[in-house]
Amino acid sequence: MQLVELLNRIPVLESHGNNDREVSALVFDSRKVTEDSLYVAVKGMVADGHSFIASSIEKGATTIVCEDLPENLDQNITYIKVKDTSKTLGQLASNFYGNPSEKLKLIGVTGTNGKTSVSTLLFDVFKNLGYTSALLSTVEIRIGEEIIPATHTTPDVITINQILAKAVEEGCEFAFMEVSSHGISQNRTEGLHFKIAGFTNLTHDHLDYHKTFDEYLKTKKRFFDELNENAVAITNVDDKNGNVMLQNTKAKKKSYALKTMADYHGRTLEVDFNGMLLNFNGKEFWTTLTGKFNVYNLLLVFGIASELGFPQDEILQAISTLKRVSGRFETFRSDGGIFFIVDYAHTPDALENVLDSVNDIRTKNERLITVFGCGGDRDHSKRPEMGNIATKKSTLAIITSDNPRTEDPAAIIKEIETGVEPQNFSKYTSIPDRREAIKMAIKFAEPKDIILVAGKGHENYQEINGVKHHFDDKEVINELWKLMSK
Repeated sequence: MQLVELLNRIPVLESHGNNDREVSALVFDSRKVTEDSLYVAVKGMVADGHSFIASSIEKGATTIVCEDLPENLDQNITYIKVKDTSKTLGQLASNFYGNPSEKLKLIGVTGTNGKTSVSTLLFDVFKNLGYTSALLSTVEIRIGEEIIPATHTTPDVITINQILAKAVEEGCEFAFMEVSSHGISQNRTEGLHFKIAGFTNLTHDHLDYHKTFDEYLKTKKRFFDELNENAVAITNVDDKNGNVMLQNTKAKKKSYALKTMADYHGRTLEVDFNGMLLNFNGKEFWTTLTGKFNVYNLLLVFGIASELGFPQDEILQAISTLKRVSGRFETFRSDGGIFFIVDYAHTPDALENVLDSVNDIRTKNERLITVFGCGGDRDHSKRPEMGNIATKKSTLAIITSDNPRTEDPAAIIKEIETGVEPQNFSKYTSIPDRREAIKMAIKFAEPKDIILVAGKGHENYQEINGVKHHFDDKEVINELWKLMSK
């Protein structure tokens, strides 16, 4: 692309050198520089990209976008000075790939819990409605039937535009994207044009990164603040932070709720482990998904599809054929009558939602055994809270490892244990080895009992001291059950 085209709509403070040149690639990682690249020097949390300007030029970069110009300017190089390279990168990426988000109906879903589920459910609903769409989620990236492994909740902004450009090429009309607080904070959504933004909820999470809940809230809110007047913002008004998201948005405001008046209102009529009978805006339908959190997820899906102009009867018909999202309240019964649930719940709110959903359904003649842990090198403050929730709402809680990363699993477990109230001391045990913890749960369980294995869901690895070891909760449950039932 010609540099002049690439700089369209970019607020340039200073320009030095020849602007009449071709740009072969757009990069912000100096290791990926090739001949005639445009290198964007981004000030990151770990390293400052300005330190790598010289090495980028050595590798063939001919255009440099930076906030601080080098002392000595190379006459053969074009330097573009901007106020914020991180934000400019998003606008450049959008231009470089032909502004694909303007050629699609891009829907972003943010919140603490439910982002993956809602994004994936939307993708599946629109497939059922006969549309080829794109999906960018934690679990996977999809363009129609093609599946691309996902590495981050929100990929970097160059990758996002590459994916969206490919989606346009493949004839996609819609793209559904999970938008994380990290992604918003690091400007990975900059330059993207969202048609609809959905908000699920806001609870305790990522405080290792954002430091305070207020900062976390403001980061989420920024996503809605930056929408234009042609967009739609749809929020959960049962969540106390739902209306906060709409305070400064220019977008058209819409709401959904179970407990309060809203544009999209839902009611649960019947619920069991096989599914739910629901009523959305006066229309009844059955879904195989279950749990109150899934009512909220489906209601947001219903609201977004309605805002895109689809008839509500058609939407509910498509919703009623949905299958559960991998690792989200996935249920299966063993031939010995024990009921297993695998769920990704790794925050206090998510764990409480899952346990409440199970307790709402079970008859109390069955025991509920919960296996869970907390990730290492992450928010420490949620650990005691999760220990309290699990022991209060389970018959037995087995505290174990999640992804300990570089932390000592025993130290993580001790922090979880500090939240257990004295009256619940007899209701838990701790086993650092996750496989052994699941084995203990199966050994303790009797027919009709329920075993919830929480925290990892769709993940098929366990990260210990920087090494990812294969570990899939569903696989381990099946292996152990076969071994132990012989």
